[in-house]
Amino acid sequence: MKIAVICANGKAGQLITKEAVNRGLDVTAIVRGENKSAAKKVITKDLFDLTAEDLKGFDAVVDAFGAWTPDVLPQHSTSLKHLCDLLSGTDVRLLVVGGAGSLYVNPEHTVQVMDGPDFPDMFKPLAAAQGKALEELRTRNDVKWTYISPAGDFQADGARTGKYILGGEELVLNSKGESVISYADYAIAMVDELVKGDHIQQRISVVAE
Repeated sequence: MKIAVICANGKAGQLITKEAVNRGLDVTAIVRGENKSAAKKVITKDLFDLTAEDLKGFDAVVDAFGAWTPDVLPQHSTSLKHLCDLLSGTDVRLLVVGGAGSLYVNPEHTVQVMDGPDFPDMFKPLAAAQGKALEELRTRNDVKWTYISPAGDFQADGARTGKYILGGEELVLNSKGESVISYADYAIAMVDELVKGDHIQQRISVVAE
């Protein structure tokens, strides 16, 4: 299986790349500078400079793009639109490393995590930008996308337990009543979805057991 990981040098990107390589997938890292990932094949290009030709021949593309400062937050939307336009009408799947703020906390799907009184103000702009990108992605019937939201507490340096619970549009708590997952366990879930691939044009979520 041939996959490309965009922003493979990022924290999530590196772990997803490593997980995929360790499972014997044919992985190409797409990075702007020197490749720091476990992938042997590399495309050195900015995400916004990628062409349809660059992504041809892959079974799936993982979008591990992240923007954190106010000036670049709109790039969550523009980067995703760019990738969707490149993959439009093809069989190449697009798997997106998403955010937790847009997960719903009620069965009617009218209230999101980011709407809650306890949601930290500092993360609201990021959650809103990621939520907007997801809403735009939902309109793309021409792309085989899957958006994977992590748990509320997404731990960059958390342990790799090898276990996780798969959820849907709503925030899922584990047996301890927590919404937490490590980047390493998220990477396992991402590669499982890459291989099994049965959530086309759906948002799913993952939480540690």
